[in-house]
Amino acid sequence: MERIIQITAGRGPAECTWVVAQVLKKILEEAQEHRLETVLLQREAGTENGTVETASIAVKGKNADQFVDSWIGTIQWIGQSQFRKMHKRKNWFIGIFEIEAQKNASVSENDIHYQAMRSSGAGGQHVNKVSSAIRATHVPTGIAVVSMDSRSQHQNKKLATERLIKKLEDEKLLQLKNYVGKQWENQLNIQRGNPIRVFTGSDFKKNKVEKSYKGTRQKLKNDLRNENN
Repeated sequence: MERIIQITAGRGPAECTWVVAQVLKKILEEAQEHRLETVLLQREAGTENGTVETASIAVKGKNADQFVDSWIGTIQWIGQSQFRKMHKRKNWFIGIFEIEAQKNASVSENDIHYQAMRSSGAGGQHVNKVSSAIRATHVPTGIAVVSMDSRSQHQNKKLATERLIKKLEDEKLLQLKNYVGKQWENQLNIQRGNPIRVFTGSDFKKNKVEKSYKGTRQKLKNDLRNENN
């Protein structure tokens, strides 16, 4: 089982890129503790030294699903800015999202299945009686093309192979565009609030996330009571 996650600061300031760098370290360390294999697929450095704008990681191994699910969502860091000491803001947010793995569209002769078939349409008696047309199917992806341009089965096989490779390249380019588009969309969709994990201080200690809203409701009641008094 392999799953790919993206850690991103979105359009957040330098402080958020510092948080991304810290979270990246935490994920890699925690994955090692769980004996999971990780591969850093992409990392884009931030403007400040030691910061990361965005990073993508592939996680493999037993219990990879549970591990990844425990990280996906909004991550909050509560602490003083590392770059603006007088800045009053203390809450910083980044996002972790899952990215669908791209299908491998590389072409190998063993991956292509050829099927002879009768040509259809105009072309005289010859094409109607001889199975000269060729259907080429890329088995891993199911993408298929047909060539019936020539009376020669050998020539049609060559043409079908060329067309299949071109179609696979187009499909790979489309997947890459979707992948990049998804990354950009993720950067715009970070939700502030309801974090799945909270860290604090310059030592980046993990805080327990309060799942119940009872404390929040009680605080609101107390604030209203104080306002009325």
